Amino acid sequence: MSTILKWAGNKTDVMPELIKHLPAGPRLVEPFAGSCAVMMATDYPNYLVADINPDLINLYREIATNASDFIERAKHLFKTFNSEDGYYDSRDSFNHDKDPEWRAPLFLFLNRHCYRGLCRYNKKGEFNVPYGNYKKPHFPENEIRAFAEKATRATFICASYDETLALLVPGDVIYCDPPYDGTFSGYHTAGFTEDDQYHLASILERRASEGHPVIVSNSDTFLTRSLYRNFTHNRINVKRSIGIAAGEGKTADELIAVLKPKVWAGFDPAGGPDYSVVHEVRA
Repeated sequence: MSTILKWAGNKTDVMPELIKHLPAGPRLVEPFAGSCAVMMATDYPNYLVADINPDLINLYREIATNASDFIERAKHLFKTFNSEDGYYDSRDSFNHDKDPEWRAPLFLFLNRHCYRGLCRYNKKGEFNVPYGNYKKPHFPENEIRAFAEKATRATFICASYDETLALLVPGDVIYCDPPYDGTFSGYHTAGFTEDDQYHLASILERRASEGHPVIVSNSDTFLTRSLYRNFTHNRINVKRSIGIAAGEGKTADELIAVLKPKVWAGFDPAGGPDYSVVHEVRA
């Protein structure tokens, strides 16, 4: 299953390896929603999906609320504005139209028609990626319908990673896919700095000490190996087509860092989190 959006760092191709490191639990918590490839490829009873980009979360909420209406609006855009002039007219509309029901299909339209599916904003918060000049961009109707069905298990929130990780309950499994060290991180006006890399790693280690399994994807660099030195390191080699030092056909090493807690707050798979039980986690 491909995803609704083109997205830098999309995890679809690496899911066969990543899924080996995702333990069972009543809820998967993702502070960096991205393309939602992990949600679509796993089968947790519940999901908490968050991102700091309001356009991304608005898209997912609109599809979850009424997929049929969303598809109708989005199809109209794909049929009517599939040209360079149509793209820039749609981009202007997106940057000025605050109606969430239209911003969501416009966001999908821009993503599928812009250069390499990039998501980038200027300092005014305006989407500013140029036209991609594709002959027939894919309209992901099947992906939208599959997403809407899966979204019945999910809660979507627009929040920072630290705000999201403050909402954990016993039994939650954490998967983090932050902007990678050394690659493009300007998909939102707030950006993601090296200080954020340090802060995120610190929070995740603390959450693991509180009983939550933590899995993190990032570039395999000296910095990330240092930040996640207490984690188990798993290196994988992936294709990368979007990034500062990458181009078509290039590959890069990524790190899947895993920290299993010494104690794991227990849960009843049939009835949700069990706040009264704590189990030892065994390798």
